Amino acid sequence: MTTCDFCGRQESDGAATLSWTTAVENGRKRVFCDACSRENLRAMEGKLDSEFW
Repeated sequence: MTTCDFCGRQESDGAATLSWTTAVENGRKRVFCDACSRENLRAMEGKLDSEFW
């Protein structure tokens, strides 16, 4: 079971999570669903931590 660290969406199918993104923030791996990734793309590319989105 994979859970989005931003919105809490859960997905059990590994193929469905292929479009999800991962990041390392303060040494911790974070996973974000495709919807959250699209909504916050500029902040991700700017390397802002998710707490600033």
